[in-house]
Amino acid sequence: MIPNGRGPTRAPNLFSGDGAMLERLKSGFQWALETWVIVLMFSTTVVVVIAVVFRKAGHSLGWADEISRVLLAWLTYYGSALAALRRAHIGFPGLLRRLSPRQRLPLVILGEAFIIGFFLVMAWVGLEVYMVLEGDTLVSITWVPLRLTQSVIPIGAFLFILAELLSLKEEIRPRRISETFHDKGSHQEEARG
Repeated sequence: MIPNGRGPTRAPNLFSGDGAMLERLKSGFQWALETWVIVLMFSTTVVVVIAVVFRKAGHSLGWADEISRVLLAWLTYYGSALAALRRAHIGFPGLLRRLSPRQRLPLVILGEAFIIGFFLVMAWVGLEVYMVLEGDTLVSITWVPLRLTQSVIPIGAFLFILAELLSLKEEIRPRRISETFHDKGSHQEEARG
């Protein structure tokens, strides 16, 4: 294909210097996770409020507790993938940011290997659990298969791994001196406030 007569175009490289395609993929993934997490938060809130209203009226809903627990578990798994994409999990980012790129890179790669390895094991075990649950259903809503509710384990693990990989480029890039001092100052201000 020759657009505008300038010559043939090449397929974009996801890991090219500009990273525009990778950034679009990351933004789309973040939007999808944010949307799904908002839906789960809203749904959980609605179910809990309905359960409270009915319980106060003397008509307890048997299914509300079970559904709210499932929604909360889903919110935890999908929310953790969103946090991984934003690099917002508990950690020691200040420690790594103060190291030189040569010292920092092996530690970041080692940490990522442990995280991805853990979630690969979790996905594998989640698939094993998924297989064992064939034919089982929720207690209060017997038409909902347990496989549906527990599918969040391998799916959440896969999404967490994807989030780690999509945000890795930003994590391993060398920091400028101004960013290091800005991060240091912002953490000190947070500690005072």
